[in-house]
Amino acid sequence: MAKVQTERRLHLLEELPRSQRERLFHIDFKLYFLGELRRSDVVERFETGPAGATRDIALYREIAPENLQLDPTTKAYLPTQEFTPLFEHQAQRVLTALSQGFGEGIGENLQPMVRCEFPNALSLPKMSVLAPITRAIHRGKAVRLGYTSVDSGKTEREIVPLALVDTGIRWHVRAFDRKSQQFRDFVLTRMEDPTVLADEPVLSGESAEHDVQWSRLIELELVPHPSHPRPEVVKSDYEMPEGVLKVKVRAANAGYILRRWSVDCSPDHSLRGPEYALWLADPLALYGATSASLAPGYKDPRPESERRVVRAL
Repeated sequence: MAKVQTERRLHLLEELPRSQRERLFHIDFKLYFLGELRRSDVVERFETGPAGATRDIALYREIAPENLQLDPTTKAYLPTQEFTPLFEHQAQRVLTALSQGFGEGIGENLQPMVRCEFPNALSLPKMSVLAPITRAIHRGKAVRLGYTSVDSGKTEREIVPLALVDTGIRWHVRAFDRKSQQFRDFVLTRMEDPTVLADEPVLSGESAEHDVQWSRLIELELVPHPSHPRPEVVKSDYEMPEGVLKVKVRAANAGYILRRWSVDCSPDHSLRGPEYALWLADPLALYGATSASLAPGYKDPRPESERRVVRAL
């Protein structure tokens, strides 16, 4: 019976215009995560007018009548004990919406939907730098800019940006560097006056398809750190009922990600500290990844003369 009901709901939703599905999604979200819904919630979010909001709520009730009930005292709709979300809600999107707002307001007017606290980003790019870079990524163009690196100081570069990467500490750009003829990582905050070379062709060898480190996917097997006093807690925290968490990452980003997650990547799980709840069961999975040197405790098995490290300059 439940399966038939679910299929009916999906069929009804698929028949609706996208704009109406978005309004029903918002109704579902409010009921599920905030525990109440008012007609004004729909009116203010989508500017549909009271009559339109009433129709949307009525349609939601038609599709999922057991999900909500009207509280005559507050005139708000409340989720019932039998509430089952009508839509799939992704954890990352939900947490972003709860902490930063769900499209309400503009610019600094965005407000969290519930009380929350999260660390401020200490390193954010200027919009005047970010915009040309994202335009170049979207259009497949090169960029000329000034760049200050730790090794070379300030130089003028031409790069072909491929993707933005968030390391958890800062944002960088994966790009083909025409100066070194290599794919490298460039920190956005170290860029000056980027100009999109709109009329200049990008060669095939400068595209993402030729970036081996970007294209290579590595499967990592993460397990509770052998020295952790409560491995059952780690299994619960990371949803690993079988004791192993398997994740796939790009070789170009593996070191950054493992550092962000505080994963002990030493071959003998020798790192100590409460931050190391996870251990990389097979450190050799990182073999050949140019970002591997950033992974906590990682030891490259190759001779030093054969190692090649490419990370954010």
